[in-house]
Amino acid sequence: MSKKYQFQLPFDVDVEAYIKKTYPEVRDYRIVSKSLDARGAPRGKKPVFLYIIDALMTPEDKYPQSESFPHFSPLKKKPIIIGAGPGGLFCAVRLAEHGVPSIVLERGDEASKRMLHIAKFWRYGELDPETNVCYGEGGAGLFSDGKLITRIKSDLVQYVMEKFVDFGAPADTAYISNPHLGSNKIRGIITHISNWLRSQNCDIRYNTRVEELITENDKVIGVKLGNGEILYSDHVILATGHSAQDLYEHLAKKNVSMKRKDFAVGVRVEHPRRYIDQLQHGKFCEAPEMGSARYRLSWHDKWSDHGVYSFCMCPGGYVLSSGTEKEGIVVNGMSNYARNSPWSNAALVVSVKSESDLKENDLLSGLRFQHEIEQKAFALSKKFATGRELPAMTIKEFMTGKLTDQPLPKSSSPSNIFKADIRQIFPPFIVEHLKKGLEEFNKDLPGFIYDEGLLIAPETRTSAPLTILRDKETLISQSHQGLYPCGEGAGYAGGITSAAVDGVKCALSVLKQEGLIS
Repeated sequence: MSKKYQFQLPFDVDVEAYIKKTYPEVRDYRIVSKSLDARGAPRGKKPVFLYIIDALMTPEDKYPQSESFPHFSPLKKKPIIIGAGPGGLFCAVRLAEHGVPSIVLERGDEASKRMLHIAKFWRYGELDPETNVCYGEGGAGLFSDGKLITRIKSDLVQYVMEKFVDFGAPADTAYISNPHLGSNKIRGIITHISNWLRSQNCDIRYNTRVEELITENDKVIGVKLGNGEILYSDHVILATGHSAQDLYEHLAKKNVSMKRKDFAVGVRVEHPRRYIDQLQHGKFCEAPEMGSARYRLSWHDKWSDHGVYSFCMCPGGYVLSSGTEKEGIVVNGMSNYARNSPWSNAALVVSVKSESDLKENDLLSGLRFQHEIEQKAFALSKKFATGRELPAMTIKEFMTGKLTDQPLPKSSSPSNIFKADIRQIFPPFIVEHLKKGLEEFNKDLPGFIYDEGLLIAPETRTSAPLTILRDKETLISQSHQGLYPCGEGAGYAGGITSAAVDGVKCALSVLKQEGLIS
């Protein structure tokens, strides 16, 4: 039997030496949880790590073995998984662990080749509409921060973390709070996952666009590909991510049950990394154990019932152009594993209420709302630059409403930035709430409104503006049997981990529908 201990240590104290001295009865241990508490650092209070360890007390004690799964025969018709992001890949992994190979269809290129397409876009503005920051193996998360942060409560979260470790993530991914893999490391991990799936007889097809769902009497029985080929299956998992706008239009034509949902749009805020480190970690900011500082900010306007919050914070990262259309601009953030670029950024977004903020009352009005903002940003870029650069202004210029003659501070964006009044991109309520939110954030984190702070626009793809409705128990579409809406694009996840968990849930549902598990 093992025994759990919980304690806290100053950030610069060696945990192993502490355990040997304080708990001499412990024969061996493993860290179950490790999180940093640096809330008092700006006031000079030493940051601490909070630990939970699982300890063995006698030579006979052993840790639980890795979970094993019952192995079944392949299905007569392989499950079809549309999308090779975390939702689709983890669905395929869990099915394969039970001996059930699948077909994975990805419209973009494989992870190892995506960077070639994206580099052309960032450097020359040459967008590949099929392979870009949002489309391709690994999904949009491949060019974020590799953040595995999630707020969902599920027993499958630990399974997902351990799987990432099995496929090459650092060992501490399984126990540290707020783990991140970095965009550079996650690309290799995704490739390991795909190679393993192929070794389990999974059929993974890149540069393969699904043009149509094949239906019969309100049942999805297969898919038609861009080359005209038709594949049949009793189980089609729809894990396309939040940017597959053309697919939403197809689902609407097929009368697949969907509903509008709230989403959020806004900007990327960028500061010098050392400045944020100092704001958050005070005099301890130079200590290597502290790493690049993170923040999470939120404010709710009780009068309008709109939230303003930070999202996808990338310490030591980059602001990326991540659009999927030639005449639209979208921004996102990314960090590599070391988080050591000279800048830190985060999305600052305002909630958009589908019932009150959208002028039109039809199903796809949220998509048009996003699209209009993205087109306005592109029009600004074409007017004042080449169409490749991202519109930006300083935080102070945004707050005062006046552009100055001063040049913009340097930015991390590989696409470069140009000065413009980004307020004209957004509806007035977005601008008003961003301004109020920034005022509140400056109270919570004094100095956040900073001379060299930039706002780069627009951040529009925080989540899907639609939910593809499914049964709560079976996870099957409410309107079409055989279709499993999955992950972020279906409205059931909000990041790499939650999408992966949802993919596992869909895999388990397929096995249940086949009568293989209860």
